[in-house]
Amino acid sequence: MFEKKNDNDNSKIDVFRPSKGSAKVVIGNGVSLTGEIKKADEVQIDGEADVTMKTDNLVVGATGHCKGNIETHNADIWGTFDGDIKASGTLTIQEQGKISGAIEYQNIQIKLGGKLSGDIKLSDKVQSIKKETNNNSDVTNISMQDALKKDEK
Repeated sequence: MFEKKNDNDNSKIDVFRPSKGSAKVVIGNGVSLTGEIKKADEVQIDGEADVTMKTDNLVVGATGHCKGNIETHNADIWGTFDGDIKASGTLTIQEQGKISGAIEYQNIQIKLGGKLSGDIKLSDKVQSIKKETNNNSDVTNISMQDALKKDEK
């Protein structure tokens, strides 16, 4: 009825260490950094950074000032960013966020009060649904409704 639990269980999670395989960089308020960041899963900038980086997720905090050349999947800008940024996922500019420079994005969200200026470009990485076909005699272009009508007959 009562079983003693094994204290040698290695599956415990240490809350003070990041999960295995995660690579998070935090540049705290008051810290100034110049350089390059490679292979980071998540980068949070609350201080000042002049960097070149590739990351999955970028967060520029309300006290953060970032400039440089950034490639990221998602970016969440609460503070200030100046430079080149390419967001292959979603670029979010919060209420106090300010972005200037060369901006390329797949999806964008600008909260009321957020500011955006510079060379702004929608990324063309997503393929259109309608693909052009070769003019072969085997291929015919018909609508979905016509195809369904043929199946009903």
